[in-house]
Amino acid sequence: MAALPEVRVVHGRATHTVVADSGPLLALFNRADHWHPAVLQWLQTNPRASLLTTWPVVTEVCAMLARRVANAAALDFLRWGQRGGFTLDAPDSDGLPATLAQVILISERFSDLPFDLADASVAEVASRHQIRHVLTIDSDFDIYRDSQGKALRHVLRDGWE
Repeated sequence: MAALPEVRVVHGRATHTVVADSGPLLALFNRADHWHPAVLQWLQTNPRASLLTTWPVVTEVCAMLARRVANAAALDFLRWGQRGGFTLDAPDSDGLPATLAQVILISERFSDLPFDLADASVAEVASRHQIRHVLTIDSDFDIYRDSQGKALRHVLRDGWE
């Protein structure tokens, strides 16, 4: 069974919410990933950060962990989420059409990028919750903009402010 990362999750009020993309979550549960130390260090340095992510991201992370590491790593990731490692943004059935409409608009707006449902869902949830910070290793987030034309901020690279 894959070992869980040593990340302290602070329950209660978080000082910052950051939207988590697939890459850092995958790296966190894959010690062979060259991003593992940087992601782990960032989380340890920012223990009051609250990670928010989406179903497409969780699905992508589980599939990649199962393929690249082991099924146990994917299950460890889900158990970590169950214990509060991340919050899952899951629109209810009433909110789903609007969420999907925004994902489609984002994907069309940035059609010069290869379609990536996980990335579009990260951009959508960041916009809907008015969150400017994203935990990512993906350079595509240098191109994505919110509805006001502002770039998302890569916390691994740029910090909080």
